[in-house]
Amino acid sequence: MASVTPLHRTPAPEPPALHARAMDNLAFIRDTMEAAGSFTAVSGWGMVAVGIIALAAAVLAAVQSTPIEALYIWIAAAVFAPIVSIWAIVRKASNANVPILSGPGRKFLLSFSPPLVVGALLTFVLYQAGMVATIPGMWLLLYGTGIVAGGAFSVRVVPVMGLCFMLAGAVALFSPPSWNGWIMGLAFGGLHMAFGAHIARRHGG
Repeated sequence: MASVTPLHRTPAPEPPALHARAMDNLAFIRDTMEAAGSFTAVSGWGMVAVGIIALAAAVLAAVQSTPIEALYIWIAAAVFAPIVSIWAIVRKASNANVPILSGPGRKFLLSFSPPLVVGALLTFVLYQAGMVATIPGMWLLLYGTGIVAGGAFSVRVVPVMGLCFMLAGAVALFSPPSWNGWIMGLAFGGLHMAFGAHIARRHGG
């Protein structure tokens, strides 16, 4: 009696259109989950405004007669700029119905704030010790550290900006003191404006 060999049918390949649609759905799900775990209320236009304030501070500080007077200009800018930035973040979060102090927003704040507090304390200590020339590099390094830490809970470009600030801080620490004002102007001004414009275009303001 002849044996019957079962036929093994090769599965039909997945239609290209169905495969492409599945990949689009997976990409949408991935982006949605990433946005849900990120603090997306960082305001690009607020960062641009902070950059403008920093450039104005750099120009004003450059015409002061002593490094102490220039430092006072930068301290005034360091007080005014966060007010503008916070207002812009609150406005963007309100428009997008994004909670600020819950989930990723709280993690961003808790990660970003400690380096700034340390920077404020060290500013007082270095000023008292007469080491004013080291303050700009310290500011840039700790500000960049805060951005890198907080940026882990924000959009991808934010930690990159933090690393750029840290690099600028390292340059300032090992550069002649006469360069400090311009390095801060290029960093606090130029980096905020460049990255802020990118965030505004890519992430809704």
